[in-house]
Amino acid sequence: MPDVAANLAHIKQSIRDSERKFGLKSDSVKLLAASKGQPVEKILAAINAGQSIFGESYLQEALLKMAAVAELAATKPLEWHFIGPIQSNKTRKIAEHFSWVQSVASMKIADRLNEQRPAHLPPLNICIEVNVDAEATKSGVSLAEAPALVGYCSALPRLSVRGLMAIPKIQTDFAAQRREFHKLFVLCKELRDKGYGLDTLSMGMTEDFIAAIAEGSTMVRIGTGIFGARI
Repeated sequence: MPDVAANLAHIKQSIRDSERKFGLKSDSVKLLAASKGQPVEKILAAINAGQSIFGESYLQEALLKMAAVAELAATKPLEWHFIGPIQSNKTRKIAEHFSWVQSVASMKIADRLNEQRPAHLPPLNICIEVNVDAEATKSGVSLAEAPALVGYCSALPRLSVRGLMAIPKIQTDFAAQRREFHKLFVLCKELRDKGYGLDTLSMGMTEDFIAAIAEGSTMVRIGTGIFGARI
């Protein structure tokens, strides 16, 4: 098994180094461990190494993991984010079990999450997923459509619109990576200027998180860099 604790320490140091390099406040970038497709043993190793924010894309897999780590989570509170495409028949369980949903891409899904969020829980934190490259195979609204969805979701009482999320196409050139992330940064700034209190730019994964931080990311989603290849 990969040395999850050592990998976490390396990624966290890279994040702190990038904050300094690009003039950001220390600890302004959160680390989400993208644990989808990873065994419980690796998640437990990450929790024991101090990681508390995890991202899952498959509902049934996530619920099994939550149950498996529940005893440890009682002493080390965890924050679970749903980061994958959302099917309508999965919204109730997502609304009941997750603190964040980063992949809201339609009014229909937003309505269902709002209606199904339990009253005893705080409003569900959400990010609007934006398809910055207009790739046909990816989820998300277009850059042009995103403002309307942000406005719509902001009026729903059981949702708290925290920001934007994107998964740009894979680029190996650092400058090209930055150009993709810059699109989301500009959109977020425009929305903030209109009065929306967005505080989260969720962008950057193992291959490109440093470029994402350079463009203002406040949350990076790292999977293989922490856990190794998915099973």
